[in-house]
Amino acid sequence: MKVTTLGEIMLRLKSYGSERFFQSPGFEATFGGGEANVSVSLANYGMDTDFVTALPDNAIADECIRQLRGFGVGTNNIIKAPGRMGIYFLESGANQRPSKVIYDREGSVISKTEVDNYDWDKIFDGTTWFHITGITPAISKIASEVALRSVKEAKKRGITVSCDLNYRKNLWKYGTDAKSVMTQITEYTDVVIANEEDCQKSLGITVDVDVTSGVIDDSKYKELTDKVLASYPNVSKIAVTLRESISADHNGWRACINNGREFYVSRKYDITDIVDRVGGGDSFAGGLIYGLNTYDSDSMALEFAVAASCLKHSISGDFNRVTVSEVENLMKGDGSGRVQR
Repeated sequence: MKVTTLGEIMLRLKSYGSERFFQSPGFEATFGGGEANVSVSLANYGMDTDFVTALPDNAIADECIRQLRGFGVGTNNIIKAPGRMGIYFLESGANQRPSKVIYDREGSVISKTEVDNYDWDKIFDGTTWFHITGITPAISKIASEVALRSVKEAKKRGITVSCDLNYRKNLWKYGTDAKSVMTQITEYTDVVIANEEDCQKSLGITVDVDVTSGVIDDSKYKELTDKVLASYPNVSKIAVTLRESISADHNGWRACINNGREFYVSRKYDITDIVDRVGGGDSFAGGLIYGLNTYDSDSMALEFAVAASCLKHSISGDFNRVTVSEVENLMKGDGSGRVQR
């Protein structure tokens, strides 16, 4: 099978370690973005994957493409056009100080590349699964039109569509709210990935959940996911991540999945000494797509996704650099961290 993803990839500039911005006179420069992160995960798991975006024709974008190719991600459908690449700045938190992200992506090439510039027949040639997130339509009105067209084109070809709702309040600035766009995209989605805030802000579906209390009531998430499935009969299943933020360094991590017949909650991982949680949701999405196409049950797919994302918290950068065997070893209970010789 072939998985195609579409979205923005950015230059990621991170302060060193857990330092504040400009505490040292420099940044760690890497690349990252929701859909690209998913493609990298899937390529690491041995799946055929292709990433679609629009980038400037310059040396920085060329290096970004080289790195994607190095992971085995297909890049033949990346559009090159005049303009700039988006940037995001990351300051990693520690203990009670939260991490901070500053976007500098306004006017990026993908935000200005019109829908008719995309060759949908070529993009979806051989594709069996298409993945997008709620970040892309938040970038600009043009990008939202591309996102909506992409899921329509995928469904027209009988391709399974997954969407990580990924609400980003700092991006919806062009006069359209998330709900007006994401409800349309969800009408063409088979598998929804979200957290409780995504469901509220992107779909307008709420339940009484207090994630700051330190106690998560599973029945509330059953109610939430039931509401999404009832509102969108086209959605075959929804997976929701359950993150307990004890501090910037210490999270409880698990997830649930509802397919309309069964509701399943994964095992919980107590993640301490977090190295980098950015990209954690994308690593979950990549793991879920792999799992749903590999294992016989949704529960096993969910366990793979949660374990994969747990491991991502130990890896710096947006990309989840783990293998199937490493994830499956953690699923089997090997979380000791002992040296492998």
